[in-house]
Amino acid sequence: MEISNDVPLAPMTTMGVGGLARHFVKAATVEDLRAAIRWGRSRAMPFVVLGGGSNVIVEDSGFPGLVVQPALRGRRLDFPASASVEVTASAGESWDDLVAFAVGNGLQGIECLSGIPGSVGAAPLQNVGAYGQEVGDVLASVEVLDTHDDVVRHMEHDECRLGYRSSRFKSADAGRFVVLAVRLRLARCGTPTVRYDELARRLAQAGTPSPSLAQVRHCVLDLRERKGMVWDPAKREPRSVGSFFVNPALAQGDLQALEERAHQRGLLGRQDRVPAFKMPDGRSKVPAAWLIEGAGYHRGHTRERVGLSPQHALAIVARDAATALDVLSFAQEIETAVLDAFGLQLVREAVTLGAATTLAV
Repeated sequence: MEISNDVPLAPMTTMGVGGLARHFVKAATVEDLRAAIRWGRSRAMPFVVLGGGSNVIVEDSGFPGLVVQPALRGRRLDFPASASVEVTASAGESWDDLVAFAVGNGLQGIECLSGIPGSVGAAPLQNVGAYGQEVGDVLASVEVLDTHDDVVRHMEHDECRLGYRSSRFKSADAGRFVVLAVRLRLARCGTPTVRYDELARRLAQAGTPSPSLAQVRHCVLDLRERKGMVWDPAKREPRSVGSFFVNPALAQGDLQALEERAHQRGLLGRQDRVPAFKMPDGRSKVPAAWLIEGAGYHRGHTRERVGLSPQHALAIVARDAATALDVLSFAQEIETAVLDAFGLQLVREAVTLGAATTLAV
């Protein structure tokens, strides 16, 4: 285990802003991870786990403690039942590589999660989802290191307390557990999930109303590319974390109140409804991008060194010389505008890493 000092974190994130890690270590094994955490604990030093950096804004002041980046690799297939296959992948694996692996082996369950950047270890923290699928739909269990006692534990699906873009790892137990591996239960030769209207329309337009897993993956990648949501490390600018805000999930009464305000602002015709996607729990998911544009911030909106993607209003982008303060101030400006316009407080999907961070990101 080699610990480095004063390491720039910006190049390790897709937004590409922020300062230094006072100490940094890449952990290739569980023992490296344990040793790094013990090293930091013996010095009463804060530590944070950084995965693929695709959902992180590093503060300009950097992180004053130890940043640990798991580099655990490996994946395997198990066949516990004739209709399903369990795929286990280590935390340091690329999430999209895992999706491609599953689709290539005819395994259904995560094809709509194609193109999401970042590592496998971050997926259950955020319960990542897109186009009608979530990791929680197929998550069987998670292997974690409990930093309270350095013990490796296995948590079954229900123990992870997954919700919409949330989990126990992000809320009640933020910073306690480090994800080592994820086990997914996928269907062999299953029918692709096409429950999201936008995806279904695009497939129908392409003449594939009954698509294969590979066709769904290709379509999702195309949709994400058109919205500027596919990370290209060779692209200098603009840079982003993809979706900066979570799509609000509203109860029926709140959705009706939102529609009334939208009508009052002239954003909807008399017979028009707020665009919404019905969730299994009865709430309706409203596109945060629609709210942002309704509050006056349209695609391509520019504020000096930051702005909104010209392809999608949900992506805040940073250009050369942008700082974390530029990004976070612009995010606050948008939040205030949406609150004033609709009475809704946007929640950030992007995580801020700084002196107050207690969360594995």
